[in-house]
Amino acid sequence: MSKRIINSINLNQKSNFPYLVLNVKNAQSFPLNPGFKVMHWHEDLQFVYISSGEITFSTLGETNLTLHAGEGLFISKDLAHLITPETHSHYHSFIFPDYFLKFYFNSPAQAAVSSLINNENFHFYVLKPTVGWERDILRLLQKLIGFENNKDTLYSYQVLVTLVTIWLAMIQNIRPAQHQRADKIITQRMHTFLNYIQNHFSEKITLEGLAISANVSKSECLRCFKTTLQMTPYEYLIEYRLNQAAKMLQETDLPINVIATKSGFPQASHFTEVFKNKTGQTPRKYRNN
Repeated sequence: MSKRIINSINLNQKSNFPYLVLNVKNAQSFPLNPGFKVMHWHEDLQFVYISSGEITFSTLGETNLTLHAGEGLFISKDLAHLITPETHSHYHSFIFPDYFLKFYFNSPAQAAVSSLINNENFHFYVLKPTVGWERDILRLLQKLIGFENNKDTLYSYQVLVTLVTIWLAMIQNIRPAQHQRADKIITQRMHTFLNYIQNHFSEKITLEGLAISANVSKSECLRCFKTTLQMTPYEYLIEYRLNQAAKMLQETDLPINVIATKSGFPQASHFTEVFKNKTGQTPRKYRNN
């Protein structure tokens, strides 16, 4: 499988309650998550609950796990990952910033949060209904789904209390030292490369400049991309630019030629051609849909 990676952004990050719930049924996401189905990472924490069918969870470190109905998953921030649902599966993702769990600045709770998310040996955790405390968390995730279906005036507070209750169970029962660190040198280099592209995608990016960002040779840069993503840096760059363009088409009223320039395509005609080859639609049609 060819993997692409983007730095994903919480669609609700600019609201006063940056909590996003994705309802993914039959491989379709509601609300629509801008961009393509790619391996990604984000600065938020994420829980997943599988209601029916199966999903496959993959990481840059080549972890490939199949999760079944009734199971769940915790994904820590900054972990490159991909969730691939089977056609007739149904799952929910709950995405939120870690400060939801910290109460207030300099709160004693900060240490309880950092003990897991800043631990180099802990990146994700599979939740099974056969384990008592994990089953309790799975029930709480189902409760979060219920809040989405029946929002009332206390919705935000109900969500926060439930997330904190889940986290308390996590820190009481998980011992990160028992987990093996997934990251390797090549993974760390890839994060450097991908961050460089994220910060400079609208500019001209060369293989030499990308390699220098991680203090490696051009051949090593090529090897890292080939090993982890089965693609070249240029192919990934085009994918990332198209992803950014797709978000701008959906979220702004900018003219298409301006979006082309902002996403790293100096010529609007070339942008239209590449975008259509990837999505099967012109940028204008994609925006109108």
